[in-house]
Amino acid sequence: MDRDVITPITRSSMDDAANRRAEWHAYHSEKRIGQQWMQINLLAGLEVSRILEVGPYLGLVTAMLDNAGYDVSTLDLFEPPFEKPQRPHIKADLTSFEPETIAGFDVILCCETLEHLSWDDALPVLTKFHDSGARYLVLSVPYEGFQLGWSVYLNPFTWRHAFALKKLRGGKTFKVHDDPWGHKWELGYKGYPVKRWEALIEASGWKIRQRDFTHPCRSVFHLCERALD
Repeated sequence: MDRDVITPITRSSMDDAANRRAEWHAYHSEKRIGQQWMQINLLAGLEVSRILEVGPYLGLVTAMLDNAGYDVSTLDLFEPPFEKPQRPHIKADLTSFEPETIAGFDVILCCETLEHLSWDDALPVLTKFHDSGARYLVLSVPYEGFQLGWSVYLNPFTWRHAFALKKLRGGKTFKVHDDPWGHKWELGYKGYPVKRWEALIEASGWKIRQRDFTHPCRSVFHLCERALD
């Protein structure tokens, strides 16, 4: 099984408890956990209750939202590969669903998902999110533009450090993954600057309230609000 993404073909393997646990530990690495935290953090201060989480994967964010007291539902191509928490689920294809399918939510949370669709599919999906009537939208997609990260931790017993440098991606063409369910594009590569992505978000009817980045797992996040109709 490709551990980067569960597909409708590999979904059945997650019914095995040992496989699911192994994938959970492999996926929720120390560097990636900041992405899940950011999704929750961007909701702080918003007066919202009902949340639709698109692409819940192994359910960590679902569990955190449920534990925090939000009324969370999920949406994906297949049934969730986790048993807890038990939350309402919408089985739908992002390229063909109707806005009425997801009506009634205060927030739509769609993180690390849209890059699995073609760039041309992104605008229709964002527009349908807007047409659903949700007030807020939280988005994240991979960001591979120029960035430098460095951290050091030291105490009398141990030390560790991390260094990351991304550069010159803006002149390179993104290589589409061989896996048909893999990434189709990533921001920071040639033809995919952040400003182009933000123009797409605004063209779909959303107003960007906040932009943020995660490190060392590199993504750009946007908190969006409905523009005046």
